[in-house]
Amino acid sequence: MSAFASALSEHPLATQAVGETVGSILEQLDGPPDLVTLFVTAPHRGALEDIARAVRQLLNPRVLVGATAVSVVGGAREVEGDPGVALFAARFGVEIEPIRLEAFAAPDGQFMIAGGNGLADGRGTLLLLADPFSFPVTEVIEHLADAVPDITIIGGMASAAAQAGGNVLLLDDERFTDGAVGVLLPPTVPVRTVVSQGCRPIGQPMVVTRSERNMIYELAGQPALDRLMTQIDALDPDTRSLAARGLHLGIVIDESRDHFGPGDFLVRAVMGADREARAVAVGDAVEVGRTVQFQVRDAASADDDLAALLADATGRGALLFTCNGRGTQLFGAPHHDAAAVAEAIGGGAVAGMFCAGELGPVGGRTFLHGFTASVAIFDS
Repeated sequence: MSAFASALSEHPLATQAVGETVGSILEQLDGPPDLVTLFVTAPHRGALEDIARAVRQLLNPRVLVGATAVSVVGGAREVEGDPGVALFAARFGVEIEPIRLEAFAAPDGQFMIAGGNGLADGRGTLLLLADPFSFPVTEVIEHLADAVPDITIIGGMASAAAQAGGNVLLLDDERFTDGAVGVLLPPTVPVRTVVSQGCRPIGQPMVVTRSERNMIYELAGQPALDRLMTQIDALDPDTRSLAARGLHLGIVIDESRDHFGPGDFLVRAVMGADREARAVAVGDAVEVGRTVQFQVRDAASADDDLAALLADATGRGALLFTCNGRGTQLFGAPHHDAAAVAEAIGGGAVAGMFCAGELGPVGGRTFLHGFTASVAIFDS
């Protein structure tokens, strides 16, 4: 028997899906789990309360968290768009803390966070599931980075619905359509986080010499757009075609390094250009003095990046939060990220969901990402 278990059902009937997944968990796990995560696709959303109630009654976890998603992961398989129920269960042998967070606008235009009393100790790993329409996740994780810097955050945004109120989050016996839910694991639970942004650099790193918020006006003392076009012109035809379909900018996290490779950049999309000002617009603020490098993304780059980051991974269980723009849409075939994670941990328990934004640390600080695969690997 194992301390970690996962199960996946593609049965369209919720009762059958629960029977298949819970039965599999009971066969794998030695005793009641401390944590159960439950992910379901949109066809099961209407039955989610019944599914969660049955899972809690049959498995009796200390904490259950869950979310609705456009696609789910179980083992080495990904169920994209079709009915799917994925369960992950873990026995840690220590107390874990359920977390509920809400954010409200304050009179001064800022926001206030409600809940999260269990974060007061300020250490450990926070597995966080959030609603993309009601929860200002970037602002919240920035606040938490300052308030509780020793907590590592990893997770994702619910993705089953394209409008506010359509996603569902679960925390034990409660059901929410807003905010965020999660569980805080203490430092005695070893968790390795992997964030694969799936890009490869082009050209050379350059220092931002003039910028304002998300507009970069100068790179290495020259107009940013001119620098970009010079680098594009020097590319081979295939790479130039990738850049034309979607260009990105990597922002170096640790400026003290002599050279930069995978994992050293926070990747953000290039949103456009101001030809008159010869400036480049990026999907994040970029300060003067930061080192940046343009990037492209394709299936091969994403595969290489994830493989490199998982090369020395060990563990018996993993939670995978992958972008809803990956999967078959990016790789041309299903199961890529799930299979890679499952193989990396030797066929251990894997479950997760496709997200409308992924959370995970780069350079020791948590960010909201897009097109990434964020993985929590449990070593114990």
